[in-house]
Amino acid sequence: MDAALSTHPAPATTARLPVRPLFVAILFLGSFLLFLIQPLFARLVLPVLGGSPSVWNTAMLFYQAALLIGYAYAHALQRLSFRVQAGIHLAVFAAAALTLPIGIRAIGGADTGDGAALWLLQLLALSIGPVFVAVSAQAPLMQAWFARSTDPAAASPFFLYAASNAGSLGGLLAYPFLLEPFTALPQQQAFWSAGYLLLLALVGLGAFAILKGGVQPPATLSDVTTGRAARPVTWGRRLHWVLLAAVPSGLMLSTTTHITTDIMAMPLLWVLPLAAYLVSFILVFSGIGPIATRVAVFLAPLALLGFGAAGLLSVGQAATVYGLASLLLLLIIATALHGTLAADRPPAAGLTEFYLLMSVGGVLGGLFPALIAPQMFDWVYEHPILLLAAALLVPARPLTRRIGQLWQGSGPVARALRILVPPLVLALGWWLGASFRLVDTPPLQLAAIALMGLLAGLAIGRPLMFAFILANLMLALGGWQQIDISTIEKARQRSFFGIYTIENSNSTQTRRLLHGTTLHGAQSLDAAKSRMPLTYYAPGSGVGLAMQAAPSLFGATARIGVVGLGTGSLSCYATPTEDWTVFEIDPLMVALATDPAVFSFIAQCKPDIRVVVGDARLKLAEEPAGRFDILAVDAFSSDAIPLHLLTREAFETYRRTLSPEGVLLVHVSNRFLDLEPVVAAIAKDMGLSARLLFYQPDADGWTESYNASVWIALTADEAAMVRFTEATGQGGDWVPLATRRDVPAWTDGFASILPVLKPFRERF
Repeated sequence: MDAALSTHPAPATTARLPVRPLFVAILFLGSFLLFLIQPLFARLVLPVLGGSPSVWNTAMLFYQAALLIGYAYAHALQRLSFRVQAGIHLAVFAAAALTLPIGIRAIGGADTGDGAALWLLQLLALSIGPVFVAVSAQAPLMQAWFARSTDPAAASPFFLYAASNAGSLGGLLAYPFLLEPFTALPQQQAFWSAGYLLLLALVGLGAFAILKGGVQPPATLSDVTTGRAARPVTWGRRLHWVLLAAVPSGLMLSTTTHITTDIMAMPLLWVLPLAAYLVSFILVFSGIGPIATRVAVFLAPLALLGFGAAGLLSVGQAATVYGLASLLLLLIIATALHGTLAADRPPAAGLTEFYLLMSVGGVLGGLFPALIAPQMFDWVYEHPILLLAAALLVPARPLTRRIGQLWQGSGPVARALRILVPPLVLALGWWLGASFRLVDTPPLQLAAIALMGLLAGLAIGRPLMFAFILANLMLALGGWQQIDISTIEKARQRSFFGIYTIENSNSTQTRRLLHGTTLHGAQSLDAAKSRMPLTYYAPGSGVGLAMQAAPSLFGATARIGVVGLGTGSLSCYATPTEDWTVFEIDPLMVALATDPAVFSFIAQCKPDIRVVVGDARLKLAEEPAGRFDILAVDAFSSDAIPLHLLTREAFETYRRTLSPEGVLLVHVSNRFLDLEPVVAAIAKDMGLSARLLFYQPDADGWTESYNASVWIALTADEAAMVRFTEATGQGGDWVPLATRRDVPAWTDGFASILPVLKPFRERF
């Protein structure tokens, strides 16, 4: 099709553009922009839909689908002459540029119910779809163009995929560590737009360089790096490519859910699993790819036994350690599977189809944890399922040749292993599942776990047997307990915003609500105490004191607003004549708190309470000015307040809805982040008076299931603050906030959690 073009290198006297560094720059910049836009747009959408791992996972599904469209477009272009390809691609690039600068398009109010995921997908498609698809085509298309060059340096294009993924990793890490801490969102959006225009210029220059140097027809392309004859690309081989790409993609998203549920739903943490995922691509498509793959394939079964066996275990306070182990496991598995994929790549002439099928696998892998699993499961069962799929796909070999021979043949040892191991493993797993305890595990149980681990080690290299033993280990180490909870009606439910577990504690005689592994409220099972607010809402807590003082401060008809419903504990501070409004983003939480069979605080104490469903910032903006005398912000996404509720713009909304003498209360208890200086900076910036109360229950309080808590009170001026602290009877305990020069006031356009991360020793 390129008969009119030169198929031989240009004469030596013809000046050449440096094709190799030029295409490295194009691939690096394109991928840098592609992965920079992901956390950037996540920050843009936070004030619209709030913070939740599901927001990121749904966004990742969109990115993978858009990537598939881009790869399909790149593959379709290969049917055309190079000159026509270049013209079409530059035209598409220029047309997409008309949507700059990137931003949120108006598509109507946010859907926070069952259609939240589809609403977000629509928002992403209309807001950044054109530029994302245009840039996403870069990786396969530029490699195909590079392979058409007659430049001797263009012998094989696959090294460019490593450059592409290096750019992707650079974009991900640049956002939380360079752009987010030092620039505001408008500057970030302008930076991305400038990078897009630079990429458009470089693509045009790359097309010119190939045309000037001469273009090879596609039939002459080959991959000289493989050193072996090309194998036919069968449908079985294509399916294998899809599966090898799908499992790491799905595992990346399920790992994201695990490590962000109990910290903060924000780009710094969202990007860590994606960064590990990209590092695996960089390794396997680089010069050390074969070595990295062999090491990862060897380590993968051991890592699955060491970390993956706990895939169904509820880890509680060990969430940080488990999160780090999950990241390491993801890196090892992704490297093993992506390395296997890279080793099976076709010649360069088939690279666009290869990348297209990889993208198909990425979409299918992302579809499972992002959309399908939340509808099927009430817990993150998708994570252990994907770990087992990885165990089946990793082409592991026996630890030693002699171990591998134990299972082979018809000898007594081989027959005994094949016949006796499955029922033995089933029996041990069933016994452990009924009695296993993570804390103070009895020696006999430890011995049983060790035996199952030993048998799994002997089964490495036999995927079905290894996966079978691993599955039983998962069930033994907490899996049967998770399944038991799932069989109890209303014991655990899942929504777009999280996984909620309701459990009865025999030791404290309370019914507790957990989001992930974080306690979100409790109610006494003793009918005489069922109206008592417990946990962070104890009578001696900051919010408890404020609510009890409301009648003396604002009269019998005090107007109270609460952001975050929880179990409805605070409603039991209400008097019959007070006007209470609660803002809750998750319809499922409303259903739980208003069902007397689950939690009866509201039914007993304030059945006429007004509940507003939707994101609190957006709904508060619809309230009239001066609407509330007290506004308590207690909206937690597992262990952290969603970031968009802690910005100056959010506090401006809060202040507008407060009466002149009104009090704003903010709950900042957190295991991972020191949020006190953030609120202090906002208060100073807005001229508000602020005090903090750290409540530590005494021995009797702990017995009553009271929890330590940190509440911050803010008023318009110091006189109102003095009036408030005196009314609570705890004036001396409300202390001024500590400020830090390195922590500025967070805004919608500028916020970084790096300065407020707590050292591990300070977490409580």
